[in-house]
Amino acid sequence: QVQLVESGGGLVQPGGSLRLSCAASGFTFSRYAMSWYRQAPGKEREYVAAIGSPGASTTYADSVKGRFTISRDNAKKSVYLQMNSLKPDDTAVYYCKATYARDYWGQGTQVTVSS
Repeated sequence: QVQLVESGGGLVQPGGSLRLSCAASGFTFSRYAMSWYRQAPGKEREYVAAIGSPGASTTYADSVKGRFTISRDNAKKSVYLQMNSLKPDDTAVYYCKATYARDYWGQGTQVTVSS
């Protein structure tokens, strides 16, 4: 059974940091490109960052470039999103996605940036 489980979300003040994790199971993780998306209230889900496999090249949305870093650990079947210099506009539910022959999505983790 395929599972993607996000964790690490929470409430943080503007300027703070969070590290999201996404643990995968039920598929050959190393073959899949992994990405993070987010969805703010009343808005469409939007792309945040992606990391390939096996080359592990990375790409980022302009809105997070220089602040967020995506990484993966194939041995742990996990992908991470380090988020620094957080802004209120980063408030959203964050989802991880696995892409190869098809897409798999996690259930999401809430990130709230507020003072």
